[in-house]
Amino acid sequence: MAPFKRHAYDAEFKLKAVGHAVEYGNRAAAREFNINESMVRKWRKQEDDLRQVKKTKQSFRGNKARWPQLEDKLEQWVVEQRAASRSVSTVTIRMKATAQARDMIIDEFRGGPSWCFHFMKRRNLSIRTRTTVSQQLPKDYQEKLVTFRAYCKKKITEKKIRPEHITNMDEVPLTFDIPVNRTVEKTGTSTVSVRTTGNEKSSFTVVLACQANGQKLPLMVIFKRKTLPKENFPAGVVIKASPKGWMDEEKMSEWLREIYVKRPGGFFHTAPSLLIYDSMRAHITDAVKKQVKQTNSELAVIPGGFTKELQPLDIGVNRAFKARLRAAWEQWMTEGEHTFTKTGRQRRATYATICQWIVDAWADISVSTVVKAFTKAGIISELPGNSSDTDSDNEEREPGRLDAVVAQLFNSDTEEEEFEGFVDGE
Repeated sequence: MAPFKRHAYDAEFKLKAVGHAVEYGNRAAAREFNINESMVRKWRKQEDDLRQVKKTKQSFRGNKARWPQLEDKLEQWVVEQRAASRSVSTVTIRMKATAQARDMIIDEFRGGPSWCFHFMKRRNLSIRTRTTVSQQLPKDYQEKLVTFRAYCKKKITEKKIRPEHITNMDEVPLTFDIPVNRTVEKTGTSTVSVRTTGNEKSSFTVVLACQANGQKLPLMVIFKRKTLPKENFPAGVVIKASPKGWMDEEKMSEWLREIYVKRPGGFFHTAPSLLIYDSMRAHITDAVKKQVKQTNSELAVIPGGFTKELQPLDIGVNRAFKARLRAAWEQWMTEGEHTFTKTGRQRRATYATICQWIVDAWADISVSTVVKAFTKAGIISELPGNSSDTDSDNEEREPGRLDAVVAQLFNSDTEEEEFEGFVDGE
């Protein structure tokens, strides 16, 4: 007797059989498509699932859920969040799943990225996103990269500048609402909306600064208003107000005076320093350059279009900082205490709450993350002892003072004349 050969039918074929069965009956569909009647009955029960999958899918085999009740509740939570147009990221899914597992006393649940991926696949969830076009670098960018790095290393070697006196500063524009451009949603949904408080276009500026040894300087936040908010702000942040909510020459001078000069070892200007930032107009005015010079600091201005290659904060810090800030906002949107206007509109988070998120996000950036960003920018070589640390470290090591090894950290192989072009203009 010849062995029985099993046939595999894709979702498109099954839906045709189901449609015929709905109109003419199961037995007629079995005769029409030359299949067993029991298969027709089974496919009719699976009709909703068949309409959600690809037409070429042939079976529903795969990893079954270890905690189906947990996943049922989690899927319902995702549906409810999306029904309210709230954004849902994989991070918030894992956080919610961990909390639910704790409530259900499931001790062995870990909620890692792999589990989240398989959960989304089992529940027909996907991440919806949009694409962006990256900035194109100029044709001579490689030459300028080499020149800028050589300039920095030459100054570091000539002035014997230590890592704790190499500083990078950058402004990060933010909004009171930080919605993501992607969210977990049922596959095939035509409209994907994200709920906010309506303040996603109300902006302010956070000024970040860090040093090559991993030290992070206090934050400056510039709100778009004429007067300072009358709230109790957390420690570690300097609050400023500006009609435009952005850095200008006045605020740049205040940053130098209130934060940069007060950094460890910077008050008496005894140690030579290197200050690196981009070519924003407020950074390169004559008054600002003069003020920087008075702090015994050399200035290295990154040319326009090169921050993604040469600015440590852009390379390895800003993204992690924004991700932590967005996670705090998402948690507040889903679980925080909210107030509403008389018309029912949800109010945004208070200035003090936002500043607390900013301080917490900044504190969570590890020493190794900062050091690696300077290394990747080509400003320094990797510091000993930081290769194994990651941004997920729970405790940061305090940056130690370096002695004889300092001279070996900076590989200056150039003897060119004074570098020109990155200090005097945009």
